[in-house]
Amino acid sequence: MSGQPPGEPAAHPAGTDVAFPLSRRGDVVPDECAWLRDERPVARVRTLAGDPAWLVSTYDLATRVLEDETFSLSATAAPGARQQYAPTFPVQIRKNLSRIKDEGMRDAVMQALSPRAVKQAAGRFRQRADALIDEVLAEGPPVDLKARFTDPYTAYVMCTVLGLPDDDWRRLMSGLDISIMTTPRPFEGTLANWDKGMAHMAGLLRAPGATDAPGLLGALARLRADSGDGEEADTDEHLTMTLHSLFEAGAVSTAAFLTLAIMLLLRDTGQRQWLADHPEAIGPAVEELLRYNLSIGDALARVATRDTELGGTPVAAGDLVLVLVEGANHDPAVFRDPGRLDLTRTPNPHLAFGSGRHYCPATALARAHAATALTALLARLPGLRLAIPADEVNWRSGWIKRTPERLPVLW
Repeated sequence: MSGQPPGEPAAHPAGTDVAFPLSRRGDVVPDECAWLRDERPVARVRTLAGDPAWLVSTYDLATRVLEDETFSLSATAAPGARQQYAPTFPVQIRKNLSRIKDEGMRDAVMQALSPRAVKQAAGRFRQRADALIDEVLAEGPPVDLKARFTDPYTAYVMCTVLGLPDDDWRRLMSGLDISIMTTPRPFEGTLANWDKGMAHMAGLLRAPGATDAPGLLGALARLRADSGDGEEADTDEHLTMTLHSLFEAGAVSTAAFLTLAIMLLLRDTGQRQWLADHPEAIGPAVEELLRYNLSIGDALARVATRDTELGGTPVAAGDLVLVLVEGANHDPAVFRDPGRLDLTRTPNPHLAFGSGRHYCPATALARAHAATALTALLARLPGLRLAIPADEVNWRSGWIKRTPERLPVLW
C-alpha cells in the first residue's frame, strides 16, 4: 500500500474509487471507512452484480439517503434496476411491507412485533437463554457459542413472537444458509432453499388449527380463512411470503448482531466487566453495541427516482446508491472517539436500524433479544472468553451479513 492514502486499498476496479464490498471481518472497522469519509464521501464503486453504484459513507449523507423519498427501496425491485448482487430470493419481497399495508395486514404484523408483545414474551426469552446456558455448562468448555447458544436462542425468540413452533428450529435456521447469499450470479440452490422455506411456512398456515395459533401465524391464518377462498394462489403466496420473509429477516439480523455483540464484549474485558457489574445499564449498552455493529456488511441499497445530487456529486435517476452504515456509525463528526466501545455513550443516534420511512419495525424485538441474552451470559458465565485468538476466527464470505462461522469459547 505504499504511496496510498491511509485506508485506501492498493487496487480497485478501473473507474471506481474503492473495491467493494469491504472486508468481511466483523470485529474490526474496515480501514477504508475513514478514507472514504474524508476523501470520497460519495464514492464510485462496482457491485458484485457488476453494476455501477454510489457509496455514501458520512452520517449526514447516509441520513439524507435513508430519509429522502427521492431514494427508493422499492425501486430496487423494478425490472432492469441496478443490483448489489444477483437476486437469490424473489425481488418482490422488497415491496412486501407496502403491500401488507395496502391489504390491511400491517396491524397484524405490527402487533406481533410491538413493544407490548415483546415485553410480554421477555420472560420466556430469559427462560430459553438459561436453559441453553445450562446445556453449555453441562457439556463444559470449549463450545461453539454460535451453534449452542446464539442460533437456537434466536430461533426461539423469532418463533415465539411469530407464533411458530420451535421444535424444528434447525430446519428454520437452515433456510438462511443459501437463499440470502451474496453472489454475482444466481444458481439453482438459492431458489431451492427459498422454496423449501416457503413450503414449510405454507404448511404451517394451512395446518388444522392454524387459526387458533398464537402470534402472527394465527393472525395470518385467520386472514387466509376470511379471504373468501382459502386456496386462492395469490393470497396464499403473499401470506406465506410475509411469514417466511419476517422470520428470515429477523433471524439473520438478530443472530448476526448478537454474535458480534458477544465477540466485542469478549475482546474488551474492561467494558465487559463494567457491564457485568452494572446490569441495569444494559439498555444504553445495547445501543452502543448496535452503533459499533458491523454486521450489515454490504450497505443498504436505494435507487434514485429522479436526477438529484449528493454532497455536490450529480446522481441520475436510476442510479444505485449504497449507504455504508459502518461509515456513518463511526463518523467522528457525530460520535466522539467512534473507535472506542463506550457502553455509557449518550446520545447515540446510530443508524443500525436505518432511518426514515423504512426504519426497522422490529427494533423492540432486536433490543430485547440482545439485552436478555447478554444479561444471562454475563451473569452466568463471568469468565467467558474466546477459545482461539481473534485473528483466527473464520468469517463467512458471500453472505448478506458479516458473521463468524463459529465462535469457540472458554469460561
